[in-house]
Amino acid sequence: MNILAFFAHPDDETMLIGGTLALLAGLGAHVHYLCATRGEGGEVGDPALCERSRLGEVREQELVCAVRVLRGRSLTFLDYIDPTVGPDNALYPYTDNLTMLAGQVAASIRQFEIDVVITHGSNGEYGHPAHVLTHQAAQLAARSFADQSKFKPRLYTVAAAYPGHPRPRLANASDKAHLVLDVRPTLVEKTSAALCHATQHALFVRRPSAEAGRRLSVPEVILSEESLHRAYPAVKGRPEDSLVRLLRGYRKTRQQDDA
Repeated sequence: MNILAFFAHPDDETMLIGGTLALLAGLGAHVHYLCATRGEGGEVGDPALCERSRLGEVREQELVCAVRVLRGRSLTFLDYIDPTVGPDNALYPYTDNLTMLAGQVAASIRQFEIDVVITHGSNGEYGHPAHVLTHQAAQLAARSFADQSKFKPRLYTVAAAYPGHPRPRLANASDKAHLVLDVRPTLVEKTSAALCHATQHALFVRRPSAEAGRRLSVPEVILSEESLHRAYPAVKGRPEDSLVRLLRGYRKTRQQDDA
């Protein structure tokens, strides 16, 4: 099985679904990574680990490290520039040309003969415009193959909502979980991949530390449960496809009806 993990910034792949991606690689899937930007607009670390002018270069290498840890088959950047966070933590999309972006995603689907695309949820997790844009482009790209016999990729989205989600702020309320996975067997890989993203460590721990009332370490904030929603083709009830069949033998996966 060939999987395309398409995300907006370096670290999204790890923090949102890294355990599952490592699990799929361990089950024999070829996981290809596609990142829209190099995260140039993000944080530089606290204390700073590099000059802002070098942040994209540094985060590129952080993602190279993470993909290696997660046993990815390839990594491609689309070369969009990540806008700097604005006043009052305002966030922005990285392009206004959705059609071109979707075409680039479709090109990767053809290149790697992708069976399943995994990307951001429809709500952008916590509403990040770049995440929403990435989701929309993945939807358009997947749908563009509807009339073709060779490639008909399914689209799954991350951080799907379900009762008891461990981090409700990240859950996409419009995307009900079809699969919920206990990723503790790959938690070492997920944590190691998160440690690759050194410039973002302060960001990773800031909110959870405030909620806990004490400073947490990166390993302490890594989620051991992840969820997926099949966004295309849409299904009622439980999906049945090659991804589900691959995961069926993994005893820590549970399926959920789409409520």
